[in-house]
Amino acid sequence: MGLCYNRSYGGRTAGEGGNLKLNSTIHDGRRNSLGLLILPFYLPSLLLAFSEGLLIPILPLYAKDLGISYGLVGLVLAGEGLGMLLGDIPAGVLLRRLGRKGAMLLGVGCTVLSTVALLWAGPVAEVVLYRLLAGFGRALYSVSRHAYVADVVAVTNRGRAISLLGGIFRIGRFAAPMVGGVIAARHGLRAPFSLFGVAGAVALAVVAIFVRPVGPVGRRKPPAPGPRGHPLLVTLKAHYSVLASAGAGQLFAQTIRAGRQVIIPLYAADVIGLDVEAIGLVIGISSAVDMSLFYLAGLIMDRLGRKYAIVPSFAIQAIGMSLVPLTGSMVGLLLATTLIGVGNGLGSGSMMTLGADLAPQDGRGEFFGVWRLIGDGGASGGPLIVGGVADLVALPTAAWAMAGAGFMAALIFLLLVPETLKERQRSVELS
Repeated sequence: MGLCYNRSYGGRTAGEGGNLKLNSTIHDGRRNSLGLLILPFYLPSLLLAFSEGLLIPILPLYAKDLGISYGLVGLVLAGEGLGMLLGDIPAGVLLRRLGRKGAMLLGVGCTVLSTVALLWAGPVAEVVLYRLLAGFGRALYSVSRHAYVADVVAVTNRGRAISLLGGIFRIGRFAAPMVGGVIAARHGLRAPFSLFGVAGAVALAVVAIFVRPVGPVGRRKPPAPGPRGHPLLVTLKAHYSVLASAGAGQLFAQTIRAGRQVIIPLYAADVIGLDVEAIGLVIGISSAVDMSLFYLAGLIMDRLGRKYAIVPSFAIQAIGMSLVPLTGSMVGLLLATTLIGVGNGLGSGSMMTLGADLAPQDGRGEFFGVWRLIGDGGASGGPLIVGGVADLVALPTAAWAMAGAGFMAALIFLLLVPETLKERQRSVELS
């Protein structure tokens, strides 16, 4: 894939055909600008995804090893998610003050240090505090990374650039749990935190060295004076309509994505009676299918439009989820979860791409903070809905509830959200 970039802030993007158009303020005129995304964007994301994957099989056992109740174990496991929810809006506000690079560095540093601190953490309150700080760091890094890629990648190539990030995230977390389990088995439950620290330190160094100031792609007129007030409130007032419609779609979308991670292993164990090895095989095959489709997802978004990937993605996930309660064997469940994997793979990077398209040039940080808060709310709510419905009715009913969330997401994006690829292309041409 060829790459080209501009030498000046806000300059016209050079490039033709299917080249990935980038804009840079810091490179020297050579046409090789691969490092603009690979080093500051993809590499640290891969390292952090791998680091987070290390802890998937470790954290529940680490928390239980503290000698606490299951309720407190759940609090420890929820700590990072709560930290992200609390940090999304402040992260968007801090982005304006710190800039892209400063926010990335603070976010990565906060995540790495608070996770490594689990090596010597004692009381459960201290552990929960460190998990909250890790969540805040993740929120800050995620918002600043989102703004960075929105700045440097042309609209017509944004889907592929961001879907590749989704693929990298899936790849990084695919093998990491096995590595974390082996390390913990040989060196103790706290040993993976050390490897997390090493990988995180490398990611921090990469960000410090390779992230440079960048400007949005395409020529822009000088910004007109806007309404006065706090940037967050101004952004909310100006974009409440799109945040309500597209945000509702993302809320349902992230609900089914998070809910499937709870339903599938529970249904496999409690209803079908599969052992841990068989459950791992079912989830592994579904994940492999999922992560193999990220480039196709980006290609569809950039060539046909965002909705051509987003709507089928969540409709297929909903169909697959509705089939789960109808299965009674490992083969049947494998077919249903593979269909879910196909749907999720087609949506790789879709919510980030849509958010980047919808975000205003001025106020991106605040917009992304709210956008992530909505998505993280869905991701946190999915497991809670599954647990509540399963307790009140039955686990199969919870699967149908998640299917309903998927169908709602598909319908909202189909009927209420405009096709942003054409809208953004038109706005760039007029600017």
